[in-house]
Amino acid sequence: MWRQMIPALRMTLWLTLLTGLLYPALVTALSQGLFPVQANGSLLTQDGRVIGSTLLGQNFTRPGYFHPRPSAAGSDGYDASSSGGSNFGPTSQKLLDRIQAAKSAEGLQTNIPADMLTASGSGLDPHISPANAQLQVPRVARARNIPEPELAELVNRHTEARTLGFLGEPRVNVLLLNLAVDHRWPARP
Repeated sequence: MWRQMIPALRMTLWLTLLTGLLYPALVTALSQGLFPVQANGSLLTQDGRVIGSTLLGQNFTRPGYFHPRPSAAGSDGYDASSSGGSNFGPTSQKLLDRIQAAKSAEGLQTNIPADMLTASGSGLDPHISPANAQLQVPRVARARNIPEPELAELVNRHTEARTLGFLGEPRVNVLLLNLAVDHRWPARP
């Protein structure tokens, strides 16, 4: 029996060392060396403190900021430890109520982009559609007392194209756009 157990134990220890320690250490070292920003979560810092990640949505609620997609992640939304969609179906009364509340908040009734009313699959999508961002321009411009055409142009400059020219849809990163708005037109306290 031990003649069979000893090789099995050696193989288990060897594979544990290889796949549990050496391989993860190599991948970590390569990613830190080749892609340090991405390997550390694409974090943005300001004055030495982390203010967000370009990969995770955040909740902006003040009228002078562009708002992200609704989030179903966690009880208050935007909780990365509770990532997940709402799982509401098209006939769900809760979904219909949330959509109506979002329409009323923006003062809109027709031609509303879906991403303005529904959560993403993870509930943490950092992007909105360009149409969603453009619909928010009047509110943000009014709250900051700035010209709408200039703000609309800033949205256009922050619109990312399709990945590789054909994957996905054009999108706007809400955090980066709000930081650009703050830089150009500082928010009043």
